[in-house]
Amino acid sequence: MAPRDRHRRTTALTALAAVALAVPVSAGCGAVEKALDCAQLAIEISNDVDNLQDALTGAAVDPQEADKILDSLETDIDKVGDRTDNADVSKAIDDLQKAVDNVQKSVDSGKDPDLTPVRDAAGELTNVCSP
Repeated sequence: MAPRDRHRRTTALTALAAVALAVPVSAGCGAVEKALDCAQLAIEISNDVDNLQDALTGAAVDPQEADKILDSLETDIDKVGDRTDNADVSKAIDDLQKAVDNVQKSVDSGKDPDLTPVRDAAGELTNVCSP
């Protein structure tokens, strides 16, 4: 695992722990569950992005694996979008969706996709899902 990947995963896990500790008990179970859902899905999306990068780099680019991972990423994006009414999370989801759509277009046309916008948007989602 590359140091950047470890740092991103550590950051996401730290965000999840921070959400669990920072949401006051008086906020009620619903708010805590919603925050934890957002943080957990942000981690899943971060993992999807790592898997996508692995599928699109290296000696053997695997477009079928990339398509499968893109489908998983789309599903996880939809899950976050369906579970939030937070404007910052919604914007991060929109940015991530646009970046994923661009990667899908590149993969479909046989071009090397730029994953930087996807990584940046996934990082922003992690940030807005933390308190």
